[in-house]
Amino acid sequence: MPKPLVVLDVVGLTGDLLKHTPRIAAVASSGWKSPLSPVLPAVTCSVQSTFLTGLPPSGHGVVGNGWYFRDLAQVMFWRQSAGLVSGEKVWEAARARWPGFKTAQLFWWFAMYSSAEISLTPRPAYPADGRKIPDAYSRPASLAGRMQVELGTFPLFNFWGPTAGIASSAWIAESAKRVFDQDRPDLSLVYLPHMDYDLQRFGPGGPEAVRACAEIDAVAGSLIDHVRSRGAEVVVLSEYGIEAVSKPVHLNRVLRRAGLLAVQETLHGELMDCGACRAFAVADHQVAHVYVADPADIPAVRALLEGTEGVERVLDGLGHARSGELVAVAEPGAWFTYYYWLDDVSAPDFAPTVDIHRKPGYDPAELFLDPARPLVKGRVAWNLLKKSLGFRYLMDVIPLDAGIVKGSHGRLPGAPGAGPVFLSSSPSGARAALEARDVKGVLLEILGALRTAP
Repeated sequence: MPKPLVVLDVVGLTGDLLKHTPRIAAVASSGWKSPLSPVLPAVTCSVQSTFLTGLPPSGHGVVGNGWYFRDLAQVMFWRQSAGLVSGEKVWEAARARWPGFKTAQLFWWFAMYSSAEISLTPRPAYPADGRKIPDAYSRPASLAGRMQVELGTFPLFNFWGPTAGIASSAWIAESAKRVFDQDRPDLSLVYLPHMDYDLQRFGPGGPEAVRACAEIDAVAGSLIDHVRSRGAEVVVLSEYGIEAVSKPVHLNRVLRRAGLLAVQETLHGELMDCGACRAFAVADHQVAHVYVADPADIPAVRALLEGTEGVERVLDGLGHARSGELVAVAEPGAWFTYYYWLDDVSAPDFAPTVDIHRKPGYDPAELFLDPARPLVKGRVAWNLLKKSLGFRYLMDVIPLDAGIVKGSHGRLPGAPGAGPVFLSSSPSGARAALEARDVKGVLLEILGALRTAP
């Protein structure tokens, strides 16, 4: 019977941090490890799609965690449909070689309507009264309910936001154990995001990072021991490293002051009016897609961006129709905000909330409670009481001070130790160095060896 393979995506793990994760590092003791070069942008959705398809963003089309949907004139982040990812997935290639091959896709992105036999992913419920209720989506449909009976409701508010922490990764790891035992997939893909949180909050070099490493090492180590004791081989990889930052760059404010970005004044603050903009930026950590409506404006927009402090370089897009006409990359120590208002009084009502779908860009300030707001924890408690009583509420507790963020990613790493890693318990497929687009082929090579092993 072929050995199964379990692949753990331990977000934010780097060569420099492996010394703080001894149980994870031990995976390579019987196999091998390698530095892993990400793609640009080095962000979750783009890198995971490259891992699974072997294609760059120009091929699979996932040019970031979000992008501008030109036909809708809307920026959308964190979409979940697998139909957005072009290219043959690793499990589809495996299934073609080995009929009956079974895959579990557990919290890797674009799991909804995936061709994997088993999938599990966050999907909050949004009742008509405006509440957001933690829940999950799965294939088969019964899986989410079964896991939440066994493990409790998926801890959505520990998966993202000011209370993001180890509880969500621990829940995912426990669900992976149960899926492994009950369904025995040939390939399990397990996403463990915990290190993303405190490394963005506090940076990668302090005691908070060491603590986060220890916490995820315990969770991942338990999962590794569980599946290895049941005959599986294990791969641990990561999508990117997080670098220290201290310089937020407000590209949309630069474009607005130049008369290129349009807003609507509404009863709930200013809204960026993408369809009316001559140019605007979709900020995604240290990379920003800049969409320019009139090609004649591209040279002037490029010059404006290149002259902006904190911008290292400006690219002519990423070779896909979803890409901006220009793509800005931050210099070391800098990152891009989505902020487009010029005065916080005019900020939209969603700005001080956790609202990943309405914000036209990524907002790492959602990991914090606003330290400048008096009695902010009491405000949270009051809002939760209103929620429990069925009243509408606005959880407006997130800071608008981007300087609070101390870690970011998206640009390519400056040194091997600061970049992601690949570790395998199997000696098959060994490489001295890997690129993200090599991962699909290496996983297939390991899977092939596991199917021929005595």
